Formats: sequence, C-alpha cells, structure tokens
Amino acid sequence: MDQSGAGAVLPRPEGQLASIAQRFALPGTLQAIEPLGQGNVNDTWLVTVDPEVEGPRRLVLQRINGRVFSRPQLVMANLQRLTSHLERPGIMGAAVGRWEMPRLLGVCGEPQPWLELEGDLWRMQTYIEGSRTLETIENLQQAREVGRALGTFHALIQALPAEELADTLEGFHVTPGYLRGFERALRTTTVPLTPQVQHGIAFIRDRESFMPVLEDARQAGKLCLRPIHGDPKVNNILFDADSESAIALIDLDTVKPGLIHYDIGDCLRSGCNRQGEETEDWRTVRFDLQLCEAILEGYITAARPFLTAADYDHIPDAIRLLCLELGLRFLSDHLAGDLYFRISRPRHNLQRALVQFRLTESVETQLGEIRAIVERLRRSAGCHG
Repeated sequence: MDQSGAGAVLPRPEGQLASIAQRFALPGTLQAIEPLGQGNVNDTWLVTVDPEVEGPRRLVLQRINGRVFSRPQLVMANLQRLTSHLERPGIMGAAVGRWEMPRLLGVCGEPQPWLELEGDLWRMQTYIEGSRTLETIENLQQAREVGRALGTFHALIQALPAEELADTLEGFHVTPGYLRGFERALRTTTVPLTPQVQHGIAFIRDRESFMPVLEDARQAGKLCLRPIHGDPKVNNILFDADSESAIALIDLDTVKPGLIHYDIGDCLRSGCNRQGEETEDWRTVRFDLQLCEAILEGYITAARPFLTAADYDHIPDAIRLLCLELGLRFLSDHLAGDLYFRISRPRHNLQRALVQFRLTESVETQLGEIRAIVERLRRSAGCHG
C-alpha cells in the first residue's frame, strides 16, 4: 500500500466501489474514492469521508489479490492476531517516538472486518495521516530510520508466538522452492531465449549451491522461525511528512512465520540500491556500503535485545541471497509469461531480474566489507559470541 498521497478529489462516487465502501462502518458520509499507490499485488483506493463523528477523514479500501493470496481469510486472521498482540499493555511502549499501525474498520452487520463479494475479499483500514513514502533512500539519516523501522517492528512482535500465525504464503522466501519453480518455467517457456535471458539462466546456474544457505541454517537449528513482516522494502516504510523519522511499516499481508533474515536481507536489498529496482540502466546498479552500514546501525539499535550470535553471522549471506532470490523470481515470471508480477511493458520482468542480478554481483564483490560492518556493529551492540 503506497501512502505517498493521491490526486485531486473526485466528485462524490457512485457505482460498485461506492457501494462496497458504504458496506463498511464509515465514520461519516462518503465523499470520494480515488486510486492510491502503484502496488504490485492488491488493488487500492483512497476513500474520503465527511466525518459526522470524531474519527478519520481518509481511509484505505483494498481488494486482496486472490491469485497471490489463495486463502485471504487467513491473511485477515493474521492481521487481527497482530493487532490484538500490539494492543496488549506495554507492547507499543517498545517503540521510540511516534509509531502507528493501520487499524481495520468493521463491516456493517458482519462479525468479521472484511467483506467477501463474488470471490473477492475487501477490507478497509485507517490512513496514516501526515506520512510519506520513499522510492529510494536519499541520505544516511533516512537509511538509519529505515533500519530502525524494521528493528522496531521486529521488537514489537518478538513476543508473538510464530505458531499463532498462519503461513499465508507457503514457500515465500524459501529460495530452493523458487529454484524448482524456475526449472519448471524453463522447461515449458515459449519466451525467446535472448542473450539477456541466457545471461540470467547462467547467473542462476552458477549460484545454485548457495541458494539453500538460510534454510540449511534453519534445519541445523542455528536460525529459528519468528514472526516476520515478509516485504519490508523501502516504500513500505512510512516517514513523518515533516521530518526524517520513520513512523510505520505497512503492507502487512505478508506477516507470517519465517526467518528474520528474509526481512533483513530484503530491506538491505531494497534500500542499498540508489537507482531503485525499476531502473532500466541495470549495468550501473551497485550495492551502496554506506547505506548498508546506516540501515544495519538503525536496525541493530532497535533489535539488539533479541539478536543472537548466529543471527549476526548470517546477515551477509541474507543480503546476497535476497538479491539473488528476487532476480530468480523475476526471471521465472518472465519465462512463465508474466503471471505473478504486474508489468507495464514487454520484458519488464526480465529487466527487473537483470537489476537484481547486477545488485547480487555488487554484493558478492563487497562481502568482505559487509562482514566487517556486521562485526563492527555486533561488537558495538555488546554481542561477542
């Protein structure tokens, strides 16, 4: 969900969207509905109301993508469990400064806070006012705040037992499973195997033995399942509109049991590429070590009470793996005919894959420096195991 803002207010809406929005317990009269953000998965609208009682003036209406989330009711159950946990006395006190979470609105006459219509699941949440998003990090202070936001989120949910959350996306971030999907796509593809596609295939082949690194650590008992966000990229972090402070981590559909390294690696993958994952100039992409250190510094500041020596040990591999994994997923989707990720032009997913592969190469050439950064921050945090 992108909360970076929306366009001009439209005339009072009519039709299906208005009818759906009015099924929710709105705090006032519906005034406008307009598209919000450019998400890759769910359809999202900004809903404006004229409040009749004290309450929010702007809300977010979403249609959950049933092709991605085959059991959207479990997604909603996880959100309710997460909200219940965060509302327990003393939990939110672990956050420093302003920290907010979107709240679900009820549905008129229904026991659950979602609406099921013609196979679609709809929900309404509060809009976090006074916030903005970033597509790329602009300075080191923002980078520290990105890391602090993820560390704060992990700290807030550490006491939530992972087994109380449904696994709504089985296999999500389990890289060996994506490799098997790639093999299937490659066997059945009708897409031309251009030089760029062949480069991607060779890139994957050269790194197959590395792909189980986090799952092997979990099987060996070095890493354990915990509640995770699942998609903590930079534009899922809200900043205060008037400062450099992060105030929320949104898009909570992917909250589930997993390895915190999936989140750490994905956050660094997203945050340390100054060109952004949509750049067409993939050959110039590089992994920025200054941003890496700032993000990890912010993360460890908030997360160090629960980080183990093994957690620190696997951070560099997680960064490399999550870059490689997303490139693998983009290339697989290109070969499969662009079935998962939304595209805006031909070969869009191929271009995205090349960006991630170049980012992976950049990480690989700097692994020594990344390990030194992690070790320096580990010692500063007082972990010498």
